Amino acid sequence: MIRIISIVVATLLFCYIVFVSFFFREIRQDSICQDLQVVVKDSLDKHFVSESDLVSILKKAGLDPIQRPMADVNTDRIEAELLKNEMIAQVEAYKTPSGIIKLEVMQKMPILRIMGVRGSYYVDNLGTTMPISRRYAAHVPIVSGYVEKELAVTDLYKFALFLQENEFWNDQIEQIYVYPDHDIELIPRVGNHRIMLGTLDGFEEKLANLKLFYEQAIPKVGWEKYSMINLKYKNQIVCTKKKMIWHKRTL
Repeated sequence: MIRIISIVVATLLFCYIVFVSFFFREIRQDSICQDLQVVVKDSLDKHFVSESDLVSILKKAGLDPIQRPMADVNTDRIEAELLKNEMIAQVEAYKTPSGIIKLEVMQKMPILRIMGVRGSYYVDNLGTTMPISRRYAAHVPIVSGYVEKELAVTDLYKFALFLQENEFWNDQIEQIYVYPDHDIELIPRVGNHRIMLGTLDGFEEKLANLKLFYEQAIPKVGWEKYSMINLKYKNQIVCTKKKMIWHKRTL
């Protein structure tokens, strides 16, 4: 008897759940979109796109969902349209039972700013390019000189990832200059010298040797003794002393 009652109760409960789910589904399909809510998740750190930018993109594409039937709102199309923007890394669009379309957006994360003879742009943490923003400048190493896009999104991208993951070098390297033969010169934040890295082959070992030089030699001679520190040659550090300027004293 108890078993029969349990089966009946379970059956009724199942039927109720199915009925309620279909009932509310029909309500949702027939309801009108009341609002569009946009959240740019990393807006405190970066300001490449704003809520108004995203709304404007959807309006221009004819995808503004407000006052449209929820059944006619295609969230996949909304996501695809917003992802065409080169400032945006990720978009999630979804519907709520209360008739609201919600957008959650993540912006791209720049790790290099290219200011080369072929134009200016950012390289992001996924190895793709993004345009320079008029409203926000990211504080990342600046690369100038003869920078080809292929170099920017391959070897320089890997070098930038290394800097990001290494606190010491991320703080120390401020600018990068690329010569026509792809030799790299680094401009540090601390010290009035330049660093000739040479090619990016084996840059981890080169910088490890330089850090050892900083730790062992610089405390003895000071930051101002050398104008150039050359790391081009394997397992060698060649330093160029600053030229001493003598001023004749007048009596």
